[in-house]
Amino acid sequence: MGRVKTIARRTFLIGSAAIAGGVAFGAYWYNQPGDNPLLVNLADGDTALTPYVKINDQGITLITPRTDLGQGAYSMQAALIAEELDVELDSVMVDPGRPAPAYYNTALATEGAPFRSTDESAMAESARAVMDVLMKFLGMQVTGGSSSVPDGYEKLRMAGAVARETLKAAAAQKSGIATGQLKTANGMVILPDGSELSYIELAPIAATLKPVTNVKLRDPDQWRLIGKPMRRHDIVAKSTGTLTYGIDTVIDGMVHATVKLNPRQGGVMNGFDASAAEKMRGVQRIIPVTGGVGIIADNTWRAIQAGNAIEFDWGEAPYPPEMDEHWQVLSDSFTEERIEARTRDDGDVDAALADADVIEAEYRAPYLAHAPLEPIGAIVKVTDERADVWTGTQMPRFVQNNVAAMTGLETDRVHVHVLYVGGSFGHRLEDDVVKRATELAIAMKGTPVKLTYSREEDMAHDYPRQIAMARMRGAVSDGKIDTYDLSIAMPSVITSQFSRQGLTLPGGDSQISAGAWEQPFAIPNYRMTGYRAPELAPISSWRSVGASTNGFFHDCSLDELIHAAGADPLEERIRLMWHDDSRKVLEAVGEMSNWGSDLGPDRGRGVAFCMSFGVATAEVVEVSNTDNGIRIDNVYVAAEVGRVIDPVNFDNLVKGGVIWGLGHAMNCETTYSDGMAEQTNYHAFEGMRLYQCPKIEVRGLENGDRIRGIGEPPVPPAAPALANAIFAATGKRIREMPFDKHIDFV
Repeated sequence: MGRVKTIARRTFLIGSAAIAGGVAFGAYWYNQPGDNPLLVNLADGDTALTPYVKINDQGITLITPRTDLGQGAYSMQAALIAEELDVELDSVMVDPGRPAPAYYNTALATEGAPFRSTDESAMAESARAVMDVLMKFLGMQVTGGSSSVPDGYEKLRMAGAVARETLKAAAAQKSGIATGQLKTANGMVILPDGSELSYIELAPIAATLKPVTNVKLRDPDQWRLIGKPMRRHDIVAKSTGTLTYGIDTVIDGMVHATVKLNPRQGGVMNGFDASAAEKMRGVQRIIPVTGGVGIIADNTWRAIQAGNAIEFDWGEAPYPPEMDEHWQVLSDSFTEERIEARTRDDGDVDAALADADVIEAEYRAPYLAHAPLEPIGAIVKVTDERADVWTGTQMPRFVQNNVAAMTGLETDRVHVHVLYVGGSFGHRLEDDVVKRATELAIAMKGTPVKLTYSREEDMAHDYPRQIAMARMRGAVSDGKIDTYDLSIAMPSVITSQFSRQGLTLPGGDSQISAGAWEQPFAIPNYRMTGYRAPELAPISSWRSVGASTNGFFHDCSLDELIHAAGADPLEERIRLMWHDDSRKVLEAVGEMSNWGSDLGPDRGRGVAFCMSFGVATAEVVEVSNTDNGIRIDNVYVAAEVGRVIDPVNFDNLVKGGVIWGLGHAMNCETTYSDGMAEQTNYHAFEGMRLYQCPKIEVRGLENGDRIRGIGEPPVPPAAPALANAIFAATGKRIREMPFDKHIDFV
């Protein structure tokens, strides 16, 4: 079904205030136009035509409310606005803006609805529409779930078009020439005689007009930016080392701080002795905070050194202290009472397995830290009148609300300044660092406190990816897969994450089976069951969330059945695939990799497919089995996203996702001993080294009706494609990450 039909159906389901009829100020409003946050305390001389476009005598500023975590979100959002506004990217300023309900994330509704992304039934569309309304009313301004592109694809272009047409109306009023005779280009309204009126000079007039909301988006053949290579807004600053990240930010009069917290995540502090630390050079104050202490000093290094000199009496971990106990909890969770959802149950699995030679396997995936290059940090200043927070965050409204609750200030007196982030991978969906900085700032009222976690403290207090276990049973017949029964057990990521925001999860956690149940394969007897294990160590969203483990479980166990059937791994996946766009992805990656050709001795080729976040992604990995271990030679990736916004950034995001997925599969894990994370820095959490990086070829397909994001989907197929390639090269089936427990890499 095409996009227009989809919108029309959602309009019917929600009513006249739905997407097709509720456009105002460049955003979708379902009952009435939402407030434009730029109009609050608007400076003299500023004009805010929509929540996304501000103009003054200094130039044009585009508001980009999805956080830039290194994925190019600011540039993408700016390009979508600029495409319709008719401005050049190098002529505008970019600002993430202040947190506001107007910037709620529309696309998160799709991921939140309990339906496969391929399901376009009336019930599925109705559920997505209802979720969308809920997101709007909650004002869910969140960056995540590969949702920035699908969220902004129409919304931001509409914002640019509304601003453009309103400026044309201003030009018509100023010149007396009908708007139909006016054109726009490069920040100018062009009159029939060729003379130009700049947006800047027209903005004050436009501010007096009712925004022109009856606008039509341009056809793709008129696009100047979308679909074409762009230079990212931040690329020069990043290339020259001049970009200001959160960790670089300086506020006049600030002091520096770090924390020492119970290394057993969530454990209490029974007591401490800071007598030695208090005498150290530069130390100003040592202040108790939740779970530990904060150290205030005249620079970060001295604060960290003083923290290391403090003696602590730490409480026990509120979860099993040793890893064997964690795995045992998962193993014990495959019981009827712990079924979270049986999201797929085709045919009669039990009957089919009763009369077959059953193939069985167990798979494991460990906890994984986020470990971004920039350790977490925040600057907070609290006075009696207001609070200011400078930090990189994926959820600025949660930060705003939490700081308001801690300080007793009204929410509108908490000002969150969102900064560039040096990597996140889900890490910045947590705000503990802001809460600890706020505790310190309250104790140092009137003084900006810059809190920076040491690398060791950051990794010790990360909320890692979930630990997970899977069990597969299956059968083959006549060279084909006949029966596939996959069971997955893990704790609830969303419950753990929500609990730290004082929220509860209504209903089941879809991430327990995400990346497994929605795979578009037609197997006669096909069952997928998710089991909710008891809470263990606290966990959080990690790049691709449930699919990061389940993509490995599903595809590798499927590959085992294909091998048992004696079928070709790619051909059997294609045969089983009922979804046309997904089939084209598999065919594309087969063509790219020249599947079926002879690689020569001691080499292997593996293929994997995973549908996650609505994106069909297939990857082929080629490896060599050398005397010193496995060398990854080549990777081929094809993904269906509906529309590639910027092919250069698309290519970079996919390659980064592949490297992320492969590196963590090779040698990364977070383990607990005596309740403490054993991996405290990169020496014990290496990932992929530069010399190990393979050649990666990427192809973005644009056959689908829906617009999708690409930040996370390349991750889930990477690990299984590598495992399947290792099996092809060595005959060794690896069912546990990290793979270096079972094989060496060079």
